[in-house]
Amino acid sequence: MRAWMAGLATVLVLGAGDPAAANDSMASMAAGGLRFERTAGVVMLSEDLYLSSGEVRVTYRFLNQTREDITSIVAFPMPDVEPGEQWDVGADLGHPERLLPFLTWADGQPVHMEIEQKAVIGDRDVTEMLEAYGVPLNPYGEAAQRALENLDEAALAALTAAGAIDRRPNGDGWGWPRWTLKTTHYWTQYFPAGREVEIRHIYIPAVGGTSSTAIGVDADWGVVPEEYRSLYCLDGVFEAGARRGRERGLHYTETWLDYVLTTGANWAGPIRDFRMVIDKGSTDNLVSFCGTDVRRISPTQFEVRYQNYTPDRDMHVLFLNGFPME
Repeated sequence: MRAWMAGLATVLVLGAGDPAAANDSMASMAAGGLRFERTAGVVMLSEDLYLSSGEVRVTYRFLNQTREDITSIVAFPMPDVEPGEQWDVGADLGHPERLLPFLTWADGQPVHMEIEQKAVIGDRDVTEMLEAYGVPLNPYGEAAQRALENLDEAALAALTAAGAIDRRPNGDGWGWPRWTLKTTHYWTQYFPAGREVEIRHIYIPAVGGTSSTAIGVDADWGVVPEEYRSLYCLDGVFEAGARRGRERGLHYTETWLDYVLTTGANWAGPIRDFRMVIDKGSTDNLVSFCGTDVRRISPTQFEVRYQNYTPDRDMHVLFLNGFPME
């Protein structure tokens, strides 16, 4: 089963997750943390989005269509970070600050963003419990595991009873994290009446992945999960391309990139002009994602454009990275 990670890379051993990124959204600071809310005053005129396994760039144009200035919290939620056994291949997921977008501007001026992080199990918030025991909130990396190893039996028993950890079957004194990390970046933004505001983000995404794939191999060697077919809109053409690549001597690894689009529906009306470019990076690579009217604009880039677009699902991109077999 494919789990989740966050907007900023990783080779999966058993299961992993992957926060990649998200659309900006209006929010308010309520008891218990940020709360996303719709606004009737500010419209998203355009979103220009570039997605690759090495970089995410997005530029928004907003318009305050009222006669009053609006000051509001703008939030950038990341996909959930779920626990899993994995190796890093490009970003240190054990370091929470690596989940931050590197650069953000509003009308050309740098923006300092605050960060809200919560550890949850289902609907239960276990942030304070983990912090009380000195356990980092990010379930990835060695930091949380080291902290668990140093806890006494009473603390481990309490975390186990709360469902926060699974004790190792072989009886070791620590356990595997079971909580999910929710991360949101936010800042206070001023929207002058009747004027446009441009907001821009550039950052390195954390991507999930595997060191091999069942796509394009004989059924005796592996089966493609049905989850992949729906999540990435895999089709026969894509699988045939992988088979041809293997016949040319390529070995494929997987990279997963996830981007939260649905919060773009929190602004007034639809996104008037939406453009997305997905770059597979190399002509030996393959890419699959769900979209209509997709057109190739370069040997490695694919573009979609929608007018008056209200996103009803998030974007999930599967890259097959082709490497010559020695």
